[in-house]
Amino acid sequence: MSRATGGRTRLSLYRLTLRGRLTLTTTALFAVLGAVLLLLNWLSSRQLIEDNRYLVVPATDLLPAAEPPDVPDTGPLDPVQSPAPLPPGTSEAMPTTPSEAFEDFQHSILNDLLVRSVLLLALFTGLAALLALWAGRRSLHRLTQVTAAARRISTGSTLEQRLALTGPHDEVRELGETFDAMLDRLDRSFTAQRHFTAHASHELRTPLTVQRTALEIPLAQGKVPPDLKPALHRALDANARTERLIEALLTLARGESESLTPHPVDLADVARNAVADLAEEAQTTAVRITADHAPAPVDGDPALLQQIALNLLANAVRHNHPDGTATVTTGAAGQLAFIEVTNTGPVLDPAEIPALFEPFRRGRDHWSEGLGLGLAVVRAITLTHHGNVTATPRPGGGLTVRVDLPLRTRGEPPM
Repeated sequence: MSRATGGRTRLSLYRLTLRGRLTLTTTALFAVLGAVLLLLNWLSSRQLIEDNRYLVVPATDLLPAAEPPDVPDTGPLDPVQSPAPLPPGTSEAMPTTPSEAFEDFQHSILNDLLVRSVLLLALFTGLAALLALWAGRRSLHRLTQVTAAARRISTGSTLEQRLALTGPHDEVRELGETFDAMLDRLDRSFTAQRHFTAHASHELRTPLTVQRTALEIPLAQGKVPPDLKPALHRALDANARTERLIEALLTLARGESESLTPHPVDLADVARNAVADLAEEAQTTAVRITADHAPAPVDGDPALLQQIALNLLANAVRHNHPDGTATVTTGAAGQLAFIEVTNTGPVLDPAEIPALFEPFRRGRDHWSEGLGLGLAVVRAITLTHHGNVTATPRPGGGLTVRVDLPLRTRGEPPM
């Protein structure tokens, strides 16, 4: 039982914040040292009083009691007159020697000293707790700034923010400078990665176009033997898939960049265009699309926002089952405009939802011809537009994906 109680105590202490643990430790240390000082002071006072007893008590009283001398018998003594009776209700005071009086004085002084010392210790322990709490809050304030900045960067799409801590050159400032140096390195690395992806994808488009043309011309002219036509068609399909992959990579690289030229855009119009573009594919796969287009004005890149709607709806159509449904909803709620796409389909495990937003990642338990970049592109574009994307599996199967973007206020200039 005691071991379990001790474990729970340690667990509860671990749940305290760093400021709380510092305050508790400082207060406990002050209380223990104060109690030790109080005890030493009490013992020292007692010793000092005892050592100076001879200044108060006569020396003769300090000597051991001597035997009474022999007195010759001189005959009967005169009767001693008895003292007068005390008034009713009073007790007779017992006569005390100087030594006994000193003992009472010493006991009274030491008790009073102990009580006052304990009260002062309790008072100053409380003051020490308040001072420790204030000092901990002041000392850890910049550490809180580091945590807040790290949280903003981890939930955003830019690494341009820096801490730039001021104040004394202590451990916290050293941590902030190290954090800024890490952000500089990550920013350069991610920028180089985006530039490489964009440049490589752009350079690959030309040879792929040449290959596709070289395959299409003989087929169109009928100069390909029948036994070679299936191979050429497979090559064309692979070429088309590669071109789609390159286009998706270019869109992803552009969506992760900060070089945008925002314009007024209504997500309702974007959703209408996406429904029109995917109507034929939905009809082919027997998926019924429904829409509710309420106004949702935002500021952003029209082409990239159009890509959000296309990718969300294409994901809902392609990861569906025959006779399934896909619903597109737009609107505004508070200070946010949103586009939400809900579809039927296979049952998804909530644990695999975060992986769907990673590049080249698809559902674990079902197969599709997608590239695995659709939701990754959606997330990159959403974060670049300072928005938020969430995905929630439906109980009966399928997925609900919602993109929230800052609502454009009437008359507000583009961001």
